[in-house]
Amino acid sequence: MDARPRLELPQVTLIAVTSVNVAATVVALERSMAQVAFGSVKLIADHAPEPLPPGIEWVRIAPLASASAYSGFVLKRLADHVATSHALLVQWDGHVIHADRWRPEFLDHDYVGAAWPQFDDGFDVGNGGFSLRSRALMEACRAPGFRPSHPEDLAVGRENRAWLEAQGLRFATPALADAFSAERRGDPATSFGFHGIWHMPRLLGRDAFWEIYSALDERTTARHDFRSLLWQVARGRGGMGRAMTLIRDHYWRARA
Repeated sequence: MDARPRLELPQVTLIAVTSVNVAATVVALERSMAQVAFGSVKLIADHAPEPLPPGIEWVRIAPLASASAYSGFVLKRLADHVATSHALLVQWDGHVIHADRWRPEFLDHDYVGAAWPQFDDGFDVGNGGFSLRSRALMEACRAPGFRPSHPEDLAVGRENRAWLEAQGLRFATPALADAFSAERRGDPATSFGFHGIWHMPRLLGRDAFWEIYSALDERTTARHDFRSLLWQVARGRGGMGRAMTLIRDHYWRARA
């Protein structure tokens, strides 16, 4: 058993907002909590598993009917549930993986998320699925000058970034973003956390990943990234059999 003390981050609220894949989201919260002692941990959802693991506060909301509804909630209502200086927002397919990779300078910034390699105009930070946000940024996102749109991370990191920076808010550099989280770029072997289902078989192990994947009630993300996911599941001895099962299951779910 790992006897190392957990990283202490009392100024950070670990938070997740969802109406789908709630059980998998709780797993992501638990995996983050296993390595970090946060100021508080909140599951913002229309339902929650019973029993809810100790240390997680469930805040009940009306169901979020779409991904755009999720974006609207994060941009306009997330601040209502955060009393600390920062929030670490996670989703079911991303969480803390290396607490010893935490850098205090993360907290010197108002937004840190995995860098986007598809953009080369300087507005390339970053992904919202595993992101650190200051209260100042959350409040700015509901100010009159902010133009909300979907998805919310593009609204923050690209469409409104110039305006947010004009208000004095700081975005991480791409290099610091890589140290914080790996998604489309960066290395999950050296980052504090990650986002992206295609990383999960390698980081969690195929059996642990398969248990989570098999219980999902919504798999839109998996459909978008199915080829990358399939490659990860198929790697290693006996992996192709699991991959074939994944193909069949994914096919019938898509037709349902």
